[in-house]
Amino acid sequence: MSGITREMTIGEILRINPDVAPILMDAGMHCLGCPSAQGESLEEAAMVHGIDISDLMAKIEQA
Repeated sequence: MSGITREMTIGEILRINPDVAPILMDAGMHCLGCPSAQGESLEEAAMVHGIDISDLMAKIEQA
């Protein structure tokens, strides 16, 4: 989905497109409602979880 960037927080992304939640869950990001989801960028969260941000963004763009 256009408009979603790696600099956005998970909370912002879910407000724009809730259909992204299963993609994030499948990637291992299970704490979508935790404080970190409101404060760290998708790129930061991917790094913490050992997820390739380019692969994750490609999946999100298909949602």
